[in-house]
Amino acid sequence: MRDYRKMIVSNPGVMTGKPVIAGTRITVELILEKLAAGETVEQLLEAHPRLTEDAVRAALAFAADALRADVVYPLETTLR
Repeated sequence: MRDYRKMIVSNPGVMTGKPVIAGTRITVELILEKLAAGETVEQLLEAHPRLTEDAVRAALAFAADALRADVVYPLETTLR
């Protein structure tokens, strides 16, 4: 896979600055949401013809790097 930093861009004038696949308005967030909902990569590619398999992998790599940051993400827990 190519370096995701060339495939993921952020511009305040595009999708309010959310990270997107370069040359598109397809956000990393959208890709992650669709994969988490059970869509396959093939379904994503079919629904978004400008998307490539490398771009999906770049979105995943970007998300993994973002979560490696030294930030604590509090998760709401339910006690029963």
